[in-house]
Amino acid sequence: MSFTLQGPLLLVGAGKMGGALLSRLLERGLDPRLVIVQDPEPTGDIADLLADHAIDVLPYIDELSSAPAVILLAVKPQVMDTVLPQLAHLVDAHTLVLSIAAGRRIAGVEAHLPKGAAVVRAMPNTPAAIGRGVTVAVANSSVSPAQRGLADELLSAGGGVMWVTDEALLDPVTAVSGSGPAYVFLLAECLAEAGRAAGLDADFAAKLARDTVIGSAALLEQSDLDASALRRNVTSPGGTTAAALEVLTGPKGLKELMAEAVAAATKRGRELAK
Repeated sequence: MSFTLQGPLLLVGAGKMGGALLSRLLERGLDPRLVIVQDPEPTGDIADLLADHAIDVLPYIDELSSAPAVILLAVKPQVMDTVLPQLAHLVDAHTLVLSIAAGRRIAGVEAHLPKGAAVVRAMPNTPAAIGRGVTVAVANSSVSPAQRGLADELLSAGGGVMWVTDEALLDPVTAVSGSGPAYVFLLAECLAEAGRAAGLDADFAAKLARDTVIGSAALLEQSDLDASALRRNVTSPGGTTAAALEVLTGPKGLKELMAEAVAAATKRGRELAK
């Protein structure tokens, strides 16, 4: 796959998510000669990736003078107010500003950029690193159909892309899919620990829990049935699964806990967003 860019792609912030998306883009055919990275000091695997592809790394934004086709914002939200004013002179009518920075609303990005700047805000999740993520995106009114298509193409390097028109939905989206991998990993942790407590060797229980989560996710992906139907198919009346589910679905069970968890994450997202 090749990407149709009318200029360079500037990645601002080569951390885990920014670096993961860049890695996927390069794997899918993005010409590394079109990539410029601004980061004071990329480290680890990301530094190796940039070196392997001979990608220019700028310690400071003011070293770049011409407008990129895409500015991909992947910095931590607490430094956005410092970084964005330095980018304003690079944004023209043709520039797409694509933000994957958590907790920053479109209005907070627009406030530092020229009027009419095309801004897409997106929330990916960590499975994007292996191309199995899901990203939800929202565009401001200045984004053209072509720019939306370009944003969709870039984000799809990390997996599926879904679009919403109401930016307020990105708070519950973050709580479900952005934070969701942590919930799944916690489930694997707890399942392994429960197996250990029931008498299994710790390493054996960890592998058993891990492979069970992986296999169940694969079945959910490939089946025409939804999650509730698949759950019922595993549950024989009066059997072992039914005994376990009676606990998990009882008062203060998994359903209630998950609803509280997503509500708490949504609330915190609204508190952090600017």
